[in-house]
Amino acid sequence: MAFEINGKSIETDDEGYLINPEEWNEEIAKHLAQEEEVEMTDEHWKIIKFMRDYYSEHQVPVDVRFVTKYLINELGYGKKEAKKHLFELFPYGYVKQACKISGMRRPRIWSTG
Repeated sequence: MAFEINGKSIETDDEGYLINPEEWNEEIAKHLAQEEEVEMTDEHWKIIKFMRDYYSEHQVPVDVRFVTKYLINELGYGKKEAKKHLFELFPYGYVKQACKISGMRRPRIWSTG
């Protein structure tokens, strides 16, 4: 599958995840968010930026536990509140929406945190 952004064809797998995460940019994220019916807010973008930074450093998608820790440590949420809030921002799931919008490949095995 593929879609076009600014005249460039962006390849995705059958579930809509990017084939090449290095192609990701904010325009692609906006497109993917629209497909997922997620209206991006500043808080969505902070999480996506954290996920992209983690990916750049480690070359693997960040586990939901680390995103929850980010919400606790950087944004001041309590532990239970952080996880609940993450799933309010991405109601169809962290892997289904946050990973997809941040340009990650679909993880094969995933901890739900």
